[in-house]
Amino acid sequence: MTGPATAVTFAVLDVTPEPYAVTPKLVARVGIAAIGDEPVHAIALRCQVRIDPLRRAYSDAEAEGLTDLFGTRDRWATTQHTFLWQHTTAMVQGFSGATQVDLPLECTYDFEVASAKYLHALRGGAVPLQFLFSGTVFVQGARGFSVQQVPWDREDRHDMPVSVWRDLIDQHFPNTGWLRLDRDTVDALAAYRRAHGLLSHDAAIASLLERASEDVR
Repeated sequence: MTGPATAVTFAVLDVTPEPYAVTPKLVARVGIAAIGDEPVHAIALRCQVRIDPLRRAYSDAEAEGLTDLFGTRDRWATTQHTFLWQHTTAMVQGFSGATQVDLPLECTYDFEVASAKYLHALRGGAVPLQFLFSGTVFVQGARGFSVQQVPWDREDRHDMPVSVWRDLIDQHFPNTGWLRLDRDTVDALAAYRRAHGLLSHDAAIASLLERASEDVR
């Protein structure tokens, strides 16, 4: 037999950049509290992190940047929904009462990914995040171990300052961005660059944009 189930709760305390990561990574500091007589031996923690765009307002410049995701403002009532950012996991060491754990949040600057497109469009304020926790709790009792599941309703919200995201991206990609192109497009761009004696693909694109502007005028 085992004792009564140990209730665990979670609260997101902070989200900060990981300064020594090779690739862009944020770290969510999560506080965990256990209510019960038995110490927690370990938790195999899983978390689904979602973005909840309805929880904040947007400037006109931000709204323009979000057109690809949600359309124009008059459509937002039907197009804006909470969407997945990423899944993450962590192994929580044994504790009694309360502890804290870091959840790694891998980030991308690929504009083909909805979350990166959303984050890039924001100019200020906060990113409305939702953390949905699940996993397995291993409880150490007088007669051995018992295994319990994290209840399905364990979640928390956190408003991460947009500056945290921008500082992270500036650290890894200063004054740059990423575009995914078809191989044929890359080959054609390289040929254009060579034919015009340009030093980089960036210069080739700038040249093409300048020619397109002249055609419009």
